[in-house]
Amino acid sequence: MTQIDQNRQRDFEAAAFRRLLQHLRERTDVQNIDLMNLAGFCRNCLANWYREAAEAGGTALSKEESREIVYGMPYEEWRARYQLEASDQQKTAFEQNRPADH
Repeated sequence: MTQIDQNRQRDFEAAAFRRLLQHLRERTDVQNIDLMNLAGFCRNCLANWYREAAEAGGTALSKEESREIVYGMPYEEWRARYQLEASDQQKTAFEQNRPADH
């Protein structure tokens, strides 16, 4: 495995995370329940992980603030614009595959 300076590695990881956020912001057709059912995480999970990392680093961040960072807008605005009602099939799949912490 290639040795990467820790600072450069952090920069690369941050760039990859920003690209992931941009991708998810552009793919508003991909619903959170689809992400959960396929990958076991969603935009809200990313926001929670971001908030936890901030708090571990000594920065208080609210749930709403971390979600706005991930969604690129207030969460309620994103929901009103893009969130669709989950189908019965999606809901059933979620209940069968729900991660233990959800």
